[in-house]
Amino acid sequence: MKKSRISPFIPKSWDLLFHHYKWHYFKSDLFAGITVGLIALPLALAFAIASGVPPEKGLYTAVIAGFLISLLGGSRYQIGGPTGAFVVIIYSVIQRHGFDGLVFVTLLAGVILLIASLCKLGDWIKFIPYPLVTGFTTGIAFIIFSSQVKDFLGLEIGQVPADFIDKWRAIITSIHTIHWPALCVSAGTLLVILVIRKFFPILPWGITSVALATAVTWGFQIPVETIYTKFGELNKTFPTPSLFGFSINLEHWASYMADAFTIAFLAGIESLLSAIVADGMAGTKHKSNCELMAQGIANIASVSFGGIPATGAIARTAANVKSGAKTPLAGMIHSVTLLLILIFFSPIVKEVSLASLAAVLMMIAWNMSEIGHFRRLFKAPLGDVGVLLTTFFLTVLADLTVAVGVGMVLASFLFMKRVGDISKVVSLIDLQKAEAKEEEVYDIDAIDRKSVPSQVEVYEIAGPFFFGVADSLKTVLVNIERTPKVFILRMRKVPAIDASGMHALREFFFKCQKQGVLLLLSGVGPSLKHNLQKFGIVQDLGKDHIFSHIDHALAFATKILEER
Repeated sequence: MKKSRISPFIPKSWDLLFHHYKWHYFKSDLFAGITVGLIALPLALAFAIASGVPPEKGLYTAVIAGFLISLLGGSRYQIGGPTGAFVVIIYSVIQRHGFDGLVFVTLLAGVILLIASLCKLGDWIKFIPYPLVTGFTTGIAFIIFSSQVKDFLGLEIGQVPADFIDKWRAIITSIHTIHWPALCVSAGTLLVILVIRKFFPILPWGITSVALATAVTWGFQIPVETIYTKFGELNKTFPTPSLFGFSINLEHWASYMADAFTIAFLAGIESLLSAIVADGMAGTKHKSNCELMAQGIANIASVSFGGIPATGAIARTAANVKSGAKTPLAGMIHSVTLLLILIFFSPIVKEVSLASLAAVLMMIAWNMSEIGHFRRLFKAPLGDVGVLLTTFFLTVLADLTVAVGVGMVLASFLFMKRVGDISKVVSLIDLQKAEAKEEEVYDIDAIDRKSVPSQVEVYEIAGPFFFGVADSLKTVLVNIERTPKVFILRMRKVPAIDASGMHALREFFFKCQKQGVLLLLSGVGPSLKHNLQKFGIVQDLGKDHIFSHIDHALAFATKILEER
């Protein structure tokens, strides 16, 4: 296989570590890796607990998936692991299908990511509308915040309902069971976080606040729920890797597929957005399809070792860049740091209170919500606001699968309408009227109506000729006062045409033929002509009736009229 074909899939680590690594990079990578590992520790624990799985599974994920994403990924600085975006979908899948169902769904998602990588769909990230991303990100943040109210207040609720409305109903009806020591610990942790972020931004606020809260609760024996009291001892050993050690009910295959596509979509879009953020901070360029391949492999490996879905983490990746990382080795060191903490410091980790982790997750939810961006989008056109609010409310009240699907459909219809608004089928007379009024709508190329024979009509398609515009062509002959002998359709401003546009063009040819009108096409470039030829339109019209310039079409029309 040629190098040019495999180069998009060669990991950044291969080039940076094995060909261009400089040993003075190691100190920077080591410091950055340890720093990000300490930042990731409370997040991995908190995301696992919020997802409804034991806390060590978050560490498994950060160790296994985080290492592989850095080793095999297409970004120089990407840090992988469990993230807030997955909390909602993981919790939902476990509620409906159990942990075995989550394993199966994640394996499917990994395969989908590998296929997407091989199909080079990583380049399609630019087609995901910003209002949609903001809508479901803010929705996820709102759900994460809601899921932490119980532990933040220390409420006595047995099983927290997965449904958003039922969850808040349970919270409100149990508000009288507030555990004041837990509230003091969570509020104190939140206060410490705010102080660190305001006055000591150099410190990692997550691990610092949790460490202080743990020291206080342990030192003063404050009666709050900890990782140990709820989950018992942390399992220091990784489960035996297995791809098939689970049982599923294939009657739910449609639900499995929907969840798998949601996880793949979230893993793909968040990892690529994270890589873009890192590129912007460091002035580098990532390989999007290589990154998708790494995400697929990492997710398959993660659940094989007892972990949960993973993706690129924007905040941790940004911290990696800020900490001075030079190569993907920093991401691998971050994973090794977490592994060493799990093995040697689990007696300390198990004393972490759930109230302090709830405070950390609430701060993460606030950061994720991007309230400023959310509010700013209300100044956008009405259609974008509709996509934003629809995605947000469906994320909160329904689920991510529905939200993303409906949001993409709405955004697609909005795009098609806007293309239809800018693409028009207009006559030469209308163009000259616009020019006379000094309306800078179209470039007319100085075609004088006097140079056009009286029995010739000239129309132009301005803009992409998609199905939203195709209907306009059908009524052209009906609206002309006198049926012309020759109809010239200019296509110089058609950058693209779809099947509906070509079908409409073919139908228009047959209508012209039926009424005895000779149809000529002008301004047809090589690419457009190739598409028309594949569809059979060139064969229908005849090659001698298709021209690259309007002057040639007018000369041919004049000649035909004279012969008649």
